[in-house]
Order: sequence, then structure tokens, then C-alpha cells
Amino acid sequence: MQRKNVTITDSEWMVMRAIWTMGHATSRELIDAMNELEGWSASTTKTLLHRLIQKQAVAQHGGSRPFTYKPVVGEKESMAATADDLFDHMCAMRAGSTIADVIQSRELSRADIANLQAILAEKAKTAPEEVQCNCLPGDQTC
Repeated sequence: MQRKNVTITDSEWMVMRAIWTMGHATSRELIDAMNELEGWSASTTKTLLHRLIQKQAVAQHGGSRPFTYKPVVGEKESMAATADDLFDHMCAMRAGSTIADVIQSRELSRADIANLQAILAEKAKTAPEEVQCNCLPGDQTC
């Protein structure tokens, strides 16, 4: 899947997670899943699905009902784009502590931890002593 920069709401994320998990789904499957997970009505799920189609995050397949819906954007790519967007909106000096906070607040497998350790060991080879503030031009810092 190609990396598209699609901005979606929290509710749309819930629908996307269901579609990514299922791989493809009919509207009935999505309606049932979202009703069970979130207590949403059929019209709420249909509205969110329609928005995702308009944003080209989901594609509708089939010539007649029941239509099948498939993701156009990948889950991993969407998460990476969202994380990049978050970090682009904060001071570069705060990125490390924010990543540490996220790591402390999430359950990670041993494989995840080993992967992070390898990435950090490699990153440490070229890391500056201190990351510079990128909030304002010039010598001002946070």
C-alpha cells in the first residue's frame, strides 16, 4: 500500500482499525463490529465509512450489494504519518522524553524491546549531545 497523508478523526480511526483487522469487510460486518465495540448505530458507522471513502482511505468494491470495503492506506503507514505529524508539532527537545513516556505507558513484547534497544544503540552512534530547540528561529530556546 502506498503512503498517503490522510487525516482522519478518532472515530474514523476506529473504523479503519476494524477494516485493517478484517482485511476487507461488508458494511453489515462493520456495522455489527462497531456496534459491539462502541455501541454505534448503523447510521453512525455508515457515515464514517462514507467519509473514509471520500478521503480515499477506503475503497468500495463490487458492482452490487453487499459491497466490500478495503483499506487504501496501510495501517503501519498511517500510524507512522500520524506519529510524524505529532512530533512535527512539538519542540525537538521534547521528542526523547515524549518517546520515553509512551514506552513507559505501553505494554511491549520482549521482541519489541529488543528492537528498540537495537535502534537506540545504532542511533546513539551519531546522536548529538543535546537536541536543539526548533520552536523559533535564532538563539531562543524553550
